[in-house]
Amino acid sequence: MYTQLQMRDSTRPPVSLATLDRMKASGEKIACLTCYDASFAVLVDEADTDVVLVGDSLGMVIQGHDTTVPVTMDDMVYHCRAVARGLQRPLLMADLPFASYPTRDVALANAVRLMQEGGAEMVKLESGPSQIDIVEFLASHDVAVCAHLGLKPQSVHKTGGFRVQGREADAAERMIASARALESAGADIVLLECIPTELGRRITDALTVPVIGIGAGPHTDGQILVLYDVLDVTTGRKPRFVLNCMEGAGSNLEAMRRYVRAVKDKSYPAPEHCFA
Repeated sequence: MYTQLQMRDSTRPPVSLATLDRMKASGEKIACLTCYDASFAVLVDEADTDVVLVGDSLGMVIQGHDTTVPVTMDDMVYHCRAVARGLQRPLLMADLPFASYPTRDVALANAVRLMQEGGAEMVKLESGPSQIDIVEFLASHDVAVCAHLGLKPQSVHKTGGFRVQGREADAAERMIASARALESAGADIVLLECIPTELGRRITDALTVPVIGIGAGPHTDGQILVLYDVLDVTTGRKPRFVLNCMEGAGSNLEAMRRYVRAVKDKSYPAPEHCFA
């Protein structure tokens, strides 16, 4: 009972949104990883990762699909529940999968499932102007929300594939405006995927909430990668922003610790991981 209170004064107190806000204010980088099961969750926790995302990327790295689109709410709840069992310190965030937030009421019902059944503390949804009302509605019901901008994997059939977003000046300005609007609507974190480094800097500077990047340059408040990429499990061609921490590491735990250190000491992402 009262686990959060008991852990608050421990040497590894649980990460909260207030923790992340303080990290942004102090300039300490936020280290995030995806995770999909309890066994890896224990190691991700021990590596002192700050935020864990149960991503719908599981559709590609676990289920073998070409995109994240086939992932269901039942899939997300199942994997989130498993990960929650292995975590103590990190903040646990989970994706709302494709077409699971078409309206405010449906979005709230599915967010509640992730929190009550899956143990998530925050939900993430791929965002834009049309999701501002949904973010505001979730926030008004005390749901912590991460808004996702830039490359949105759930939209690849619409956008024509996995490619860098925001390179054109008008697209960059629209993304900055969307980020500000989502923050005003109540988003607690903004995640940026596959955008130019300078745009990542501009959005991070424009917002008061923490900004997490994946292929968004070194100026964001934190970084996130798919765990299987960090551990060099993924086969075939990998995205430019991937950092393989497994070579010479000796163990999965050491590879994860290498990643966390690289984020914290700002050696990752290096120029070769970024987009112009």
